[in-house]
Amino acid sequence: MNERLKELRRLMEERHIDAYLIPTSDFHESEYVGEYFKCRKFITGFTGSAGTAVVTAKEAGLWTDGRYFVQAARELEGSGFKLQKMDEEGVPTVEEYLVQVIPQGGRLAFDGRVVNSQLGEAIEEALEDKQADFSYEEDLAGMIWDGRPEMSAEPVWILEEAYAGESAENKIARLRKDMKEARATVHVLTTLDDIVWLLNIRGNDIPFNPVVLSYVAVTEKEFFLFINEKTLNDQVRAYLEGLKVTVRPYNDIYDFVKSLRGERVLLESSRINFAIKKSLDGSNKIIDKMNPTVMAKAVKNPVEIENERRAHIKDGVAMTKFICWLKKHIATMPMTEIGVSDYLEELRRQQEGNLGLSFNTISAYGENAAMCHYSATAESNKTLEPRGLYLIDSGGQYYEGTTDITRTVALGPLTKEEREHFTLVAMSMLRLGHAKFLYGCRGLSLDYIARQPMWERGLNYNHGTGHGVGYLLNVHERPNGIRYKMVPERMDSAVLEEGMICSDEPGIYIEGSHGIRTENLIVCRKAEKNQYGQFMEFEYLTFVPIDLDALDTGLMEKRDIEYLNEYHRQVYEKISPYLTEEEKQWLKEATREV
Repeated sequence: MNERLKELRRLMEERHIDAYLIPTSDFHESEYVGEYFKCRKFITGFTGSAGTAVVTAKEAGLWTDGRYFVQAARELEGSGFKLQKMDEEGVPTVEEYLVQVIPQGGRLAFDGRVVNSQLGEAIEEALEDKQADFSYEEDLAGMIWDGRPEMSAEPVWILEEAYAGESAENKIARLRKDMKEARATVHVLTTLDDIVWLLNIRGNDIPFNPVVLSYVAVTEKEFFLFINEKTLNDQVRAYLEGLKVTVRPYNDIYDFVKSLRGERVLLESSRINFAIKKSLDGSNKIIDKMNPTVMAKAVKNPVEIENERRAHIKDGVAMTKFICWLKKHIATMPMTEIGVSDYLEELRRQQEGNLGLSFNTISAYGENAAMCHYSATAESNKTLEPRGLYLIDSGGQYYEGTTDITRTVALGPLTKEEREHFTLVAMSMLRLGHAKFLYGCRGLSLDYIARQPMWERGLNYNHGTGHGVGYLLNVHERPNGIRYKMVPERMDSAVLEEGMICSDEPGIYIEGSHGIRTENLIVCRKAEKNQYGQFMEFEYLTFVPIDLDALDTGLMEKRDIEYLNEYHRQVYEKISPYLTEEEKQWLKEATREV
């Protein structure tokens, strides 16, 4: 890492650059990125999915959020980068730091294709008094990256309407209606999950996310898809022609945008890259608002919801078989974090319609589970022992939808603290899952339901309680989420609508000791409507037992026990028909009333 940092600084000196910015992004503001785009990881050594690096002649910093504080501290050792803990007292934001380190008339550089316009403009504004020069066509990390992987170009395939629940023609018509209401003549769309949702296509250009590297531009009568044409077979080409889609080379988006004159361009600054927005001629009027596809995609239609129920039965069978196997063999069979994770993946792939994982599995034993987004490596791969707690956060992609589940399992004797923390997390998850609320509530309104048992005891977890989930798409999907404080850049605090899918995943993490998280997916639906308005509630999609061996029922209120027993009755009813007789007997005991 130090050698790479030295080489980067050499290039900076040649180009008279005072600070160089390296975010975690691709050209489309994706949360997870393909290997070609992992410049920040290449330079810093930090492997987390969120973080921004800033390098000057004398300092180097890595900004990341609370999910990654423990992991980043370990991975940055000896790298030359200092961890900057975002939102912690005394830690400047990236913008504030740049104001501190860039001299009057200095120069900031970055690759404008991987910096979103909102951030780029915020930095411009922050540095206005410094009269700083902006160089946004500098891919310095790429220049020193020998053996950089090729950009992905996986085949595109069509998602049939039986799974999508709505034709692409209808989705495009809805988009044009939204454009008309916004008085937009052109819509530039660059977020990959929105593009593939709109066209009912899928691909594999980002690990775990079945998306396609592409851009879209839509007018009242024309539809342009900018894509690597090698990814399109004859069937897909004919399908796109039937939708009246004009296919152009992937990088032609920049020339297209530069050619626009006098248009009313609908785009979303927080999700479109700085280079594209800077390419727009000043004669155009920019309408900066959330892509209309975001809300349309988040509200799942009845076909998608029914398919999701089916996907979660398949996933529940794989997870239940896994926990049964783990409990049976932990004392007699050698097990490691990576080994058991691979076995769970094998069980998932045995399920009909499985297309792989929905994210990189978090398989964490003991103190490793205290890192919320821990990823086992050859160096960190712990051996599981018949004691303590093991956490597995995983999910699958199926034709019927996307799953995401976390279970923490007692492998043997537990401490009093471990048992207490496990029980509090289970109570929190179940209470949120049983929430009833008036329409108009956002996740901000509901988060306290989950955190109350912990906050009453002076405990907390440093991540949101829930995130939106896509349909055979990204496992993290805006605009819905559940968290107690507004994080504007996450844009996940929308009003909860019928058909939105969220995770429900409280946790407790004790550094150096243990980590616990219990997660179900829930879908929002209408409850009764009366003189007070429309009430809403959640329906569980996930059905996998919660480990009774780790519970202290003495800490639970009567309602908590009722919630647990009711949930476990459903788990047995839905999952047991797909198990062997031995597994069925185990599940009967694992879901017994308490």
